[in-house]
Amino acid sequence: MRLRNRHGSRVDPVPFVVVVGLTFMVLLSFGPLYGQALGLSLEAAIAVSVALFAVATVAAYHRQIWTARPELRGHVSAAVRAERLFYLIPILAALIVALAVPLVAR
Repeated sequence: MRLRNRHGSRVDPVPFVVVVGLTFMVLLSFGPLYGQALGLSLEAAIAVSVALFAVATVAAYHRQIWTARPELRGHVSAAVRAERLFYLIPILAALIVALAVPLVAR
């Protein structure tokens, strides 16, 4: 993919694809279950999850593609970026566990 930001610079699409994929996984895995727990029908819960996914996708595109500034990437070292990614892994794991707890207690 040759995505470009609003200034015409090429932008790496991988972070955007990862964020959209994780958002899809979380919203369409847990969204209908939580929607049904809140009293929505399955169809309505799926529709709400898909709508939230669409909003999150647009927001991720705006943040990671449209307003991205690839020329600033060199200002943050690869070690710092890897450290941030390493810290994000347990946060995402804790989020998934936290999302599952109310469903298990049900």
